[in-house]
Amino acid sequence: MTSRTRRYPGHGAEVGRTVAESRPWWPEAGAGEGAPNVVIVLLDDMGYSDVGPFGAEIETPTLDRLSERGLRLTNYHTNPLCSPSRAALLTGLNPHRAGYGFVANADPGFPGYTFEIADDVPTLAETLRAGGYATFAVGKWHLTKDATMNDGAARSSWPTQRGFDRFYGILEGLTSLHHPHRLIRDNSPVEIDSYPEGYYLTDDLTDEAIGLLKGLRANSRKPFFLYFAHPAVHGPLQAKASDIAKYRGRYDGGWDALRDERFARQIANGLFPEGTALPPRNSEQFLDVPAWDSLSEEDRSLFVRYQEVYSAMVDNVDQNLGRLLATIEALGELDNTIVIFTSDNGGTGEGGIRGTRSYFAQFLSRVGLPDDWETDVARDPELIGGPRTMVHYPRGWGMSSNTPFRLYKGQTHAGGVRVPFIISWPRGLADEAGGVRTQFQYVTDVLPTVLELTGVPRPSDGVKSLDGVSFVAPLRDASAASTHPEQYAEMTGNRAYYRDGWKLVTLHRPGRPHDEDPWELYDLRTDPTETNDLAAEHPDLVKELAAAWEEAAWQNQVFPLDDGTGYLWTARPPSEDAFREPVTLLPGTPHLERYRSARLVAFRDFDVDVRVTHEADASGVLFAHGDQGGGYNLYVEDGHLWFAYNEYGVLYEVDLGALEAGPQAITVSASALEGYRWDFAFTVNGSLAGRLGGVQMLIGMAPMQGIDVGIDRRSPVSWPLYERHGAFPYTGALESVTYRPGAPAHYDPQEVLAALRAAAAAYE
Repeated sequence: MTSRTRRYPGHGAEVGRTVAESRPWWPEAGAGEGAPNVVIVLLDDMGYSDVGPFGAEIETPTLDRLSERGLRLTNYHTNPLCSPSRAALLTGLNPHRAGYGFVANADPGFPGYTFEIADDVPTLAETLRAGGYATFAVGKWHLTKDATMNDGAARSSWPTQRGFDRFYGILEGLTSLHHPHRLIRDNSPVEIDSYPEGYYLTDDLTDEAIGLLKGLRANSRKPFFLYFAHPAVHGPLQAKASDIAKYRGRYDGGWDALRDERFARQIANGLFPEGTALPPRNSEQFLDVPAWDSLSEEDRSLFVRYQEVYSAMVDNVDQNLGRLLATIEALGELDNTIVIFTSDNGGTGEGGIRGTRSYFAQFLSRVGLPDDWETDVARDPELIGGPRTMVHYPRGWGMSSNTPFRLYKGQTHAGGVRVPFIISWPRGLADEAGGVRTQFQYVTDVLPTVLELTGVPRPSDGVKSLDGVSFVAPLRDASAASTHPEQYAEMTGNRAYYRDGWKLVTLHRPGRPHDEDPWELYDLRTDPTETNDLAAEHPDLVKELAAAWEEAAWQNQVFPLDDGTGYLWTARPPSEDAFREPVTLLPGTPHLERYRSARLVAFRDFDVDVRVTHEADASGVLFAHGDQGGGYNLYVEDGHLWFAYNEYGVLYEVDLGALEAGPQAITVSASALEGYRWDFAFTVNGSLAGRLGGVQMLIGMAPMQGIDVGIDRRSPVSWPLYERHGAFPYTGALESVTYRPGAPAHYDPQEVLAALRAAAAAYE
């Protein structure tokens, strides 16, 4: 790869106006009589073989019926991570060109990593709404960067500013399915202290979607576009007990046997031709999977439980999709509804070789974590899948999820990017019902395909051109050529280039120069599972496709590639410095959003000052930050002041003594130590009341839930306290809670990056 250096401008100004304002490029168009409805159902981190029509043993009768009424695309490709896939699907642009070269949890300031859909890029929702459609989004958004999810930020990249009439779901990339951390309805957080017994997010989202459609039909005959993006089956894995019970014992044979079973069904069902090879078990360094028979009986028993929960999540999605489609059918509109079902990327290896019962501890990839850092807190296996655990499966199950392909989410090999795709439209595609399409198509093609099927034109003046191409022709004719003969891919240095059946791909090893990553070459026409590397036999083709990749990378704003420092994934603009200023929270302050809260404490010393006029019989939570995945709170119970610290699932409780009646000044002081740890000291009216030493810091995505004052809302920090008192609002006279961020630790990513920038400036 040729070495080049380019400078990019810094962060652009935020766009504040809404789609209700005038846009010069909107076409004059209407949906027309009898225009089809559109439903896109998108799962998160679901592999190729995880539903019945693509080889799974998981019960998915709704999807079975959907594929019988429609078509399966067996050669559909997406991006290796969720935000880039969602951006590409909703805009028709390649992910970097759309500004989403990574998930929307960074902000390095490069054009391919803006994590904002530009004002000259109409979304599918904007275009369909201009064409006369009602537009609804339900579920996971993850196209809003961290810094603009809080209540004080511009909402220019929230769903209702990007073409959706209504939204209900999460802006984040993940949440608890039993106790969601923060739900958004339209442009406002949903204010709720606790969820009812038996609450499950997939059920709730489906109820909301059904309600939106019923409400529309009570008032209007407009066609509708429903974008239903499930947080399932992203980690942490959580399911309903009744669904888990259906799969007890089903996976005792392990991931190797499951992979063989699924592949046999795929061959029998015509998804791949006879003679297609099932690749050996993944063996790449840090991505390898042990043989199931090599595991201890104890490990096998634990690992099976993870897959039972995962399958229960998929099953529940299918049940809820059945409820949704039954509603559309009751309205008399199912035959004229285009239904698309797919996944945003392949199954994941993020659970590591053993999986975890402590998701946010495992979800860390920081260099320098101490050897004694616990990434799998021992828990009762019966808790796995329930509200008290944040778990993820071992990557062996991710391998079987991606059957018959290699590797996982995050990589550009087929396991990361080749996913199931079902499309059904009985009124418009009846002649093709039950068919299979083998043409290569890409996620950017969904938008132009939907627009062609609905007859709604995309605006052409003053907007960026499309990268996607409609695949209506292959849908209507199995012998038609692919409409998308070439495509680049890149994610965290993993690269690929597809052209006319040939695929060039490389697996990037972090820290290794990109020029030293070996290219692999596969002829997907005869080797769809990428088992026979032909790079040595076709050096000229390798060179040709590598040059094509680089040219496409320059055209699509892919550069710079990660230089090994982690800059692209950790850099934040100076505008976020304000998040580390002291803040005083008064009683009644709404929940402080996750990222805004985390900036007050991450990688640093901090103090929390509480001012309260305590009454002798008062009790309750004074403040809480976090949830069952990790957090801390301060509360009064039976006259004593207590501090609870949830260390990724290990609960510490410190009795700070009796709290006297009258005005009290309480301070919780955290000191950052070596090895990513905190020491806590507690003072009441200036006198030391207790200490808690050497606990693991909450970093990465923890605490996932933000700060509440006077109550511990939604997912609790301490489960025993929650069982005794629920959200436990404080009954006394709380005056204020003030967070005072202190000095950062030397390992704070922002401090490390500042030192690197200073060193570079000095060298120059």
